[in-house]
Amino acid sequence: MRILQRAVLKDLLWVFSGVATALTLLLVVVGVIGEATKSGLGPVQILQILPYIVPSLLPFTIPATFLLTVCVVYGRMSGDQEITAMKAAGINVLDVLWPAFVLGAMLSLGTLMLTDLFVPWARARIEHVVTTAMEEIFLDVLRAHNQFSDPARGLAIQVGRVDDRKLMDATFRYTLPSGQTTLIACRQATLQFDLAGQQVLLDLHDGTIETPGGTGLDFEHIERPFPLPMQSSGPMPPRNITIQNIRRELATIVGESERLQQRRVLAAAFSLSTGSFDELLPAAQQPFDKKQVDHKERRQKLTTELHSRIALACSCFFFGLVGSPFAILQGKRQFLTSFALCFIPILLLYYPSVLLSMNLAREGVMHPAWGMWIGNAGLTLAAAVIMKKVLRH
Repeated sequence: MRILQRAVLKDLLWVFSGVATALTLLLVVVGVIGEATKSGLGPVQILQILPYIVPSLLPFTIPATFLLTVCVVYGRMSGDQEITAMKAAGINVLDVLWPAFVLGAMLSLGTLMLTDLFVPWARARIEHVVTTAMEEIFLDVLRAHNQFSDPARGLAIQVGRVDDRKLMDATFRYTLPSGQTTLIACRQATLQFDLAGQQVLLDLHDGTIETPGGTGLDFEHIERPFPLPMQSSGPMPPRNITIQNIRRELATIVGESERLQQRRVLAAAFSLSTGSFDELLPAAQQPFDKKQVDHKERRQKLTTELHSRIALACSCFFFGLVGSPFAILQGKRQFLTSFALCFIPILLLYYPSVLLSMNLAREGVMHPAWGMWIGNAGLTLAAAVIMKKVLRH
């Protein structure tokens, strides 16, 4: 690499590191800490999850930061007439732009690795910290309000007071899915969170149980499990899964769908041979149809996440492809003006098109293999038009 290209690359790295650090810290201070405080996390828990939150923000800050970087570096070079001097010396403008393209490709690869490997791991660690701290948060809520309610799981707790880790004069109301209610009132209770079993183990002393049938039973000591408050349910969100595990789950879903279809055919053949025609009616086929619909929706979400993760990571390269020649054309302007003129169309056109394509792909209207690249294709066309002007003038 020649001296000129090394100097440009050095400027790009210097500006990028400074802007990325400032923007990431700003997002942490303004957004993450405030949201964590609203969720009930204390200072200790916030400090524990910060090492995982900061790097997980980088895939979102890197593309915009790199666009600002190329606007600053190439805008300054064009404004100081360095680009004009290089053209007069017979140096092709592409020789100066290559460092931005190479750095953009490296940042795209790094963003993909962060999104695929680190972000799922970091989110799992954050969830582990939050879940581990859930017992303290739960006790703090009871100390502050003397009650806790989880309508989604039919659980309500009222206490007279919280003495250290003991619940004094506690009442537990558990509503079954059928609408029946079990009521437990006791003089003293202690709880222990079982993270592996996703439940809370209650140790109750000197109380009464009122069953749904209205029967009362006194007890001196009893242990009873309850569902873990704020327990996550359903399949893991695709954004928390690595690409390798996404491909593995997709293969599993395809296999399960094929086996389900085979069982459906065999069941239909058996019903025909035995004369059980009622089992061929649409109502009897609903369980098969529901499972197939669930498999299809999950497969579409996973496939969309797979392609969108790669396409969005590559946006770093395409942002540099557009931003660097655009900054040269706008060299007489301030770099923030050049950045705004370049980023606002991206904000108004690129990201809405990406989100629209993502939603259509998840619904099965558009195949994500090409739909998620529409935004990057638009950036490529814009870069070709701008580059033609830069090379001509």
